Amino acid sequence: MLTTPEPTWRAIVRLLRWHKPEGRLILMIPALWAVFLAARGTPPWLLVGVIVLGTLATSAAGCVANDLWDRNIDPHVERTRDRPLASRALSLKVGIAVGIVSLLCAAGLARFLNPLTFWLCVAAVPVIVLYPGAKRVFPVPQLVLSIAWGFAVLISWSAVSCAGPAPTACLGQETWLLWGATVLWTLGFDTVYAMSDREDDRRIGVKSSALFFGQYVSHAIAAFYVGTVVVLVKLGVVMNLNWAFWISLGIAAIGWAWQYYRLSQPTVPHPLYAQFFKQNVWIGFILLGGMIAGV
Repeated sequence: MLTTPEPTWRAIVRLLRWHKPEGRLILMIPALWAVFLAARGTPPWLLVGVIVLGTLATSAAGCVANDLWDRNIDPHVERTRDRPLASRALSLKVGIAVGIVSLLCAAGLARFLNPLTFWLCVAAVPVIVLYPGAKRVFPVPQLVLSIAWGFAVLISWSAVSCAGPAPTACLGQETWLLWGATVLWTLGFDTVYAMSDREDDRRIGVKSSALFFGQYVSHAIAAFYVGTVVVLVKLGVVMNLNWAFWISLGIAAIGWAWQYYRLSQPTVPHPLYAQFFKQNVWIGFILLGGMIAGV
């Protein structure tokens, strides 16, 4: 029976992962944390729009870069073998073109921001583009991804606070606490995500935090989540956030504790890893609501 070839536009949608919104939202969340906290709950809505579109363009570019790096590896991994570049549904030239367009869109949006924020956007590009290569040489590539996620905080916070005559002074203690919480949170949820690929990664020689921590991986994830809570507690105290933030942080802590409990069981159902990744999107938005109401 003949099958109809997939339309190019649909393959591009899959390349950009627009059919899986949770991966786009989870980058948007720390950017929104930062813009609302920096503006004490009332950022300019035009800036919020620029940041939302910017995270979509940036995550699209990151997805393309990842698939370009891994186009010859992904066919050997069950979860990724049907990706457009891996399955050759899209050519290498089309992939490169889509990646360039995504970066140009992000650059165009960055031009609306102040000079320091623009250059932070530029500094984030090598981290985003080189992250997939880290999986080949660095034992904990999720740390590189976490640093890329941390740029979302620095970019968004500086977009609100760094337009004055002394821009470097605007990234204070609160900024770096939120950056640290974001890095630790990302290490936690992306290590969970990496657990689903452990057997394939081990077989083909790709490195990940899930392999690096071995039998202690669930404890490492717990440590990352505990660190996230501790840093967010410090942030709440420094910014004098009210009860709404503390309730949201309590809900997040319960969610992360439940994840650790399930991940530490002798047998973990494979679909649970993706489920917990998606659950972190909801946790992130709950925290966002608490931050907005808590300032």
